[in-house]
Amino acid sequence: MIFENMDIEYLPELKEPLLIAGFEGWGNALDIARGMVEYLIEKMQAKAFGTILPDPFYRFDENRPIVEIQDGLLKKVTLPGGQLYATERSLVGTDLVLLKATEPNLQWMRFVYSLLSLCEKLGVKTIIILGSMYDNVLHTDMVISALATSEELLARLKAHKVISVNYKGPSAIHSTILNEAKKRGIECFSLWCHCPYYLQGTTHFGLLSHLGAFLSSWGAFQLDTSDLDRSWKELNKQIQGIIDRSPELQGMINDLRKAKLKGSWDMVRRDDKVIHLEDFFKPK
Repeated sequence: MIFENMDIEYLPELKEPLLIAGFEGWGNALDIARGMVEYLIEKMQAKAFGTILPDPFYRFDENRPIVEIQDGLLKKVTLPGGQLYATERSLVGTDLVLLKATEPNLQWMRFVYSLLSLCEKLGVKTIIILGSMYDNVLHTDMVISALATSEELLARLKAHKVISVNYKGPSAIHSTILNEAKKRGIECFSLWCHCPYYLQGTTHFGLLSHLGAFLSSWGAFQLDTSDLDRSWKELNKQIQGIIDRSPELQGMINDLRKAKLKGSWDMVRRDDKVIHLEDFFKPK
């Protein structure tokens, strides 16, 4: 069935589900936002029930379709867009709706209207939009900040050791969703993981685990992230090994530590002090 610019195979029967969304694009540093939703889909054995129709929202010249060709034959075309998944309470403790999507290029208000209309249809009471950004933090820091639709909600988030930030500037689609959800009386907040700007070319398993622990606690569902913890322990050793061999990186990280102790993170970033892990490791 076609439902508000979405192709919905079926509407899952859910009880006051929690929607968690992760967008690939501007707000997805180190692939934390999209990667967290993908991780939840796999761990929760979530089932796909719908897709976002791409034509209204995406520029194909910027988000080009991905093709698979074998021996001169076209086997598959994957269009840009998004997929919707749902879990069952009996499996995880709380009903979840999961959205994994590329941030739209066009018609944000129409996209948000469609998403919130689906939320109302499914009985979603709370929406969490995930984001991640590069910042002046250390790779051993696990910093998450939040933007919420009410002071009461923000106070609850701070009780979970999530920080609030002041910001004025360009926005991802997250803020538009929050603004419109508030008008409809849907509780909504956005979580932003702060990623070390000097670390690129990998997934920060430590931040993923930290974010997963927060989500499972907040949403009252079960999530075992021990595999992420093991991956982070190994990756952290490898990162430290690279730093130990680079006096320049050591100096930069010492400067960050000093700024952290002073409570000031306003530092000039230098592009030549970046770890591109793809230059050191082959994908496993």
